[in-house]
Amino acid sequence: MALRPHALLILATLSLAPVAVIAATPTSNDATKKTATAASTRKQAAAKNSIAASTAKPAIKSKAAAKRAPVGEAAAEEAESEDITPIVKGEAARSAGDANTSAAELDRLLDKVEEGDRIAGLAVAVVKDDKVLLQRGVGYADAKAGLKVTPDTVFRLASLSKAFASATAAILVDDGAFSWDTTVASLVPAFELIDADASSKLTVRDVLSQRVGLPHNTYDRMIEANEPYPLLVDRLKEVPMTCDVGECYGYQNVTYSLIGDVIYATTGDFFSHQVEKRLFRPLGMTTASYGREALESSVSWARPHVHGRGGWVPFENREGYYHVAPAAGVNASIKDMTAWLIAQMGGRPDVLSAAELETLHTPQIDTPHERRVAPWRRARVSDSQYALGWRVFDYAGETLVFHAGYVKGYHSMIAFFPKTRFGTVMLWNCETALPSGLLPMLLDRYLGLPEVDWAGLDAPATPVPKRARVVAGRKH
Repeated sequence: MALRPHALLILATLSLAPVAVIAATPTSNDATKKTATAASTRKQAAAKNSIAASTAKPAIKSKAAAKRAPVGEAAAEEAESEDITPIVKGEAARSAGDANTSAAELDRLLDKVEEGDRIAGLAVAVVKDDKVLLQRGVGYADAKAGLKVTPDTVFRLASLSKAFASATAAILVDDGAFSWDTTVASLVPAFELIDADASSKLTVRDVLSQRVGLPHNTYDRMIEANEPYPLLVDRLKEVPMTCDVGECYGYQNVTYSLIGDVIYATTGDFFSHQVEKRLFRPLGMTTASYGREALESSVSWARPHVHGRGGWVPFENREGYYHVAPAAGVNASIKDMTAWLIAQMGGRPDVLSAAELETLHTPQIDTPHERRVAPWRRARVSDSQYALGWRVFDYAGETLVFHAGYVKGYHSMIAFFPKTRFGTVMLWNCETALPSGLLPMLLDRYLGLPEVDWAGLDAPATPVPKRARVVAGRKH
């Protein structure tokens, strides 16, 4: 497809030669058990009451969220099955802060998942401080060939990729390459929104905190149609703004990938090379990579699957979201992601400093709708905001740093409590929402909350729900 000469052609996110840009001027220990009985009682009572209302779906209106428009409404970050109804299994409080017991109970739940053929393939890790409590594969990387998921099996991460982009940006900010308040237009002169003032105001911080002011998921459908990234960036000037830059939340993949152009402009190096140099290699993420070719060249890689009459069936990967590499281009194994989780929880200050992590995890914009997109969130999450490539939730009174990802045939979730440094990663390669329920079951057990079967494990085995609703990616 021929592009107009003035189109933005800075292909720092792709393996193509970029055109000229303007160079920038550098502008613990295990958790202490809770002893406050009164506070604990209030938390348990609130949890009990909220579970009963968790299946309600109230209409949400908020000035903090961008309007939807035809250019949006595409790939989901998280999928929720409307056929999975949470089952309250006990109202009694459980001991809190026992990481080993929590991981062991999740391991038993994974046995049940594997026995029921409820998923094609799944990889899970649980970490406390810098210690790996669980690292396990379930099911198949390729069901047709009988290849099992192992800790080294590589999956597509989808939107979990965003945190790698923001972390690389944080390192470069500390190096003086640019600042969080550097404007995109000062480095990428061909960048243009429909409003000239907005074009000149958009900063790196706005890009990474999803505060561009465009409709949710602008041009995601065109990404899925395999349209090239430079063309989509060039067409941003045709999209009406939903609010002023920095004033509202609207989840994006195209504009998020502008950070790749900023990094190329300030380093003269491809975005993916910078991530490899500053994160993958120092953290020992030996099977992490960018792009479809790299994924499918891996020694062990998870094929995407759909459930057919004869069971789980692999299908061909789709290229689309690899075109927006900073937003959705990373491939990694659960072993890689265990190292990444430890670093995000402060275990690798030589790679990501405490100050950098604090900046990355500090909320930037309210995201009220995210409290209501799944039963577990309606019951447990009382506050939700977007930081820099991360979501920050109030989960039953505790700060939870979280993100989810989805592209066709792949799902991913990462979550951790920064205060106690307890977290998990889940990667799977099929169209099911079941692991989305396993995550809050683990978190509930760690916090000592009443037991709820958020994943529907005690319901009859139905690998593919009759009706599944995509709930999060178009707004994440």
